[in-house]
Amino acid sequence: MDIGRLKVDGATKFKLSRCAPDDTQGVSKDHAAKAMPAHVERLAALHDLLYAEHKRSLLIVLQGMDAAGKDGTIKHVMSGVNPQGCSVTSFKQPGTQDLDHDFLWRIHAAVPPKGSIGIFNRSQYEDVLISRVHALVPPAIWKKRYREINDFEKMLSENNVCILKFFLHMSSKEQRRRFDERLADPSKNWKASPADFKEREYWHQYQSAYQDVIEQCSTREAPWYVIPSDHRWFRNFAVGEIVVRTLESFKMHYPKGDNSSG
Repeated sequence: MDIGRLKVDGATKFKLSRCAPDDTQGVSKDHAAKAMPAHVERLAALHDLLYAEHKRSLLIVLQGMDAAGKDGTIKHVMSGVNPQGCSVTSFKQPGTQDLDHDFLWRIHAAVPPKGSIGIFNRSQYEDVLISRVHALVPPAIWKKRYREINDFEKMLSENNVCILKFFLHMSSKEQRRRFDERLADPSKNWKASPADFKEREYWHQYQSAYQDVIEQCSTREAPWYVIPSDHRWFRNFAVGEIVVRTLESFKMHYPKGDNSSG
C-alpha cells in the first residue's frame, strides 16, 4: 500500500473531491484480512516498547461523518493494545466548565502522557467543523482556530507527542446504507437517532469544512491522512498499517535494567 497517496503533505493544493472514498489501491479484501492479525500483534509489541521506553507518546485523531467508522477503527485496529497504556477520549458537546475556558483546554487535558497511546474520537477539529456548519460562533472566531490548532499541535510535537490524524472519508451513499443497516439490526439500531439523519442535510457544508480543515491543518508535525472508508476492511487495514509504520519509525529499544546489587 502506498501510504504517500493517503498523506496530505500540506505543501500542495488539496482537493477532497479528488479522493475516492471507495479506493483500495488494488489491495484485496483477502490480503487485508490476512494482514490484520499481524498488524494487531505487531502493534501490541510496539506499544509495549513505547510504554517501557517512556520517551514519547502517540496521539491518534479520528474524524469523519457519522457512521464513517471511528468506533469500528478503534475496536479492530487497537484490539491488541494493553489498556494500561492506552486511552480513548470522545469529545461530546462542551459542558459549562469547558465553555469557561479556551476551546483547547479540554483537549490538552486529554493528551496522552509519555509511554502511552491516546485516541481522540472527534477532537479539537469539532470547533472548526460543527461550530462552522451550524454557526455556533462567528466566522471571525472559527477562522483563527486553524492557526491556534496548528500552533497547539506544533507545541505537542516539540514535546515528543507524535500526532496522526485520520479523516475517514465516506460517500453519502455509503453513509445512507449504513444508517439503514443500523435501523434493520437490533444490535445496532440503538446507535441511530433522528439527529443523525438531520445532519445529512448538511453533508455538502461538512465536506467543505473538512476540505478547509485538511488543507489548512496538515503540517509536517501533524499530517492528515485521508482514509477511503466505504470499505470497512480497507479502512482498518490502512489505519493499522500507518500506525504500525509510525511506531516502527521511532526505532525504540527496551531500557537497560538496573542490576546493581545496592
